[in-house]
Amino acid sequence: MHKFRSVFIAACIGQLLFGIVMISLGTINTFLTDKFALTELTIASLAALLPFGILIGSLVFGPVVDRFGYKIVLILCTLLIAAAIEGIAFAPALGVIQIAFFIIGFSGGAINGSTNALVADISITNKGAQLSLLGVFYGIGALGMPAVLGIMSKFFDYTNVVKVTGIVVLLPLIYFCLVSFPEPKHKQGFPIKKSLLLLKDTTLILIGCILFFESGMEGIINNWTTTYLQDVVGVDSSRALFALSYLIIALTLTRLILGGLLRHIPAYIVLIISFIGIFVGAGVMRLSIGYTGNVLGLIIIGIGFAAGFPVLLGYVGEIYADLSGTAFSIVFVIALMGNTLINYFVGIIAHNFGIQHYLSILLIAVVLMLILLSIVLKKISSKIKI
Repeated sequence: MHKFRSVFIAACIGQLLFGIVMISLGTINTFLTDKFALTELTIASLAALLPFGILIGSLVFGPVVDRFGYKIVLILCTLLIAAAIEGIAFAPALGVIQIAFFIIGFSGGAINGSTNALVADISITNKGAQLSLLGVFYGIGALGMPAVLGIMSKFFDYTNVVKVTGIVVLLPLIYFCLVSFPEPKHKQGFPIKKSLLLLKDTTLILIGCILFFESGMEGIINNWTTTYLQDVVGVDSSRALFALSYLIIALTLTRLILGGLLRHIPAYIVLIISFIGIFVGAGVMRLSIGYTGNVLGLIIIGIGFAAGFPVLLGYVGEIYADLSGTAFSIVFVIALMGNTLINYFVGIIAHNFGIQHYLSILLIAVVLMLILLSIVLKKISSKIKI
């Protein structure tokens, strides 16, 4: 029999691990460039392998946890991440690095999806609130690890830093092995026909479409804001990167607050306000000509981003409790496709018309999300109390 607190802590550790690993790879890129004399094109190929791995991991984890449970996924994926990081440290050739990046992406995607589905499963009520708290731990890992790696790199060379990172990743294994997780939902066999019907479920697909735009917006903010601030606003690279950290801090702190707020305010109201906040934040940036105004806009956008995934995944977990892992896989894959396609589209727009137009795409995406949300809420309200 599982205990809520013990399992929730395990999920939080998994998200912390996901945040640490995803951010650590940015530092590892520097190590790889020095060791293998990589070109920008080669680094770009490695960067592409990571999200591809995340996409495949997000696709696979759902049916696996529904059939075999969460423990085996968390343990195996943690082992794979540790092995891949050590593989990077000792890699004799670029091919090993490429395989390692894919494995890290695959395992990270599976851990991210599994921990979200796990928290939705164990939360009888207030699923959105619990998922918001879970998201805080990704932010802690993402914010804290660069500082830790920066300190370590002053005393050790990058090879040893990467080795130590791989060993640290193994620590959660002890806890995962000791905790009792919920039993698999379908121990006697996975219901393939029933799961395939989810692909035709209009409500689930529409929720995925909202997250398609949410993930796409998060992606273009993370990938294009520094370029925008440098090329259009005219700030130096260090200040541009620092501005982006304000958004991450705002998102993380807001999710912490939402952990309590969503217990008292209907989730759909918070979601509508959040989407409007993203629109306002993008508008502030669009109208601002200075650094301070753009930072303010980023903070508002970060606050707006906080509710989207926790609230919508909470609805998914409640409506599709019998196949929650598979349902989460479907919406995560749709969301990741949005991240990839919208970022590619912004790249075309930036190349042909200028990077400043990425904010216009953000504004259009929010409007589409609000339209989709109005449709989804009507469908959800016929299934559960919202």
